[in-house]
Amino acid sequence: MEKINSFTFGQMDVDSARAIAGWRYDPPYDVYNGDADDVEAEIQGFLNPQYHYHTVWAESGELVGYCCFGEDGQVPGGDYRGDALDVGAGLRPDHTGRGLGSRFLAAILAFSRQLYAPAAFRATVAAFNQRALRACAKVGFRPVQEFTSTHTGKSFVILVRDAKTE
Repeated sequence: MEKINSFTFGQMDVDSARAIAGWRYDPPYDVYNGDADDVEAEIQGFLNPQYHYHTVWAESGELVGYCCFGEDGQVPGGDYRGDALDVGAGLRPDHTGRGLGSRFLAAILAFSRQLYAPAAFRATVAAFNQRALRACAKVGFRPVQEFTSTHTGKSFVILVRDAKTE
């Protein structure tokens, strides 16, 4: 376990993956809900070492989010050329919309900087998700591409940020 700011990061485990798979977001954020008909496949995705999933815990000891690095942070249809670490993240539904996003994201970037020492970070966010886009902007990301997912037909924004920025 690695503590950064007020968050503690750990390896994804079965119990955490199962809890996260059960999280349900209200519309329009329900696009982030997992497939209720195939929970086991979602759990296996969280546990796949290739996707580098980690749990994020609050000081109170409660699971408040997760993050991943690499391929699973990408959306089909985007241009992912270039030297950047793809970062994906999710905040527990009852913690969203409360102004925690940029602090949560900053801790994830600090954690990933220690693990991977990337030249840059890249995040892909649903174009409608103004909360996530604001959180990304607050920690120094800038948009570089908007595209339509070849998988879902929905619009996404790719954002990048130099890894040296604090």
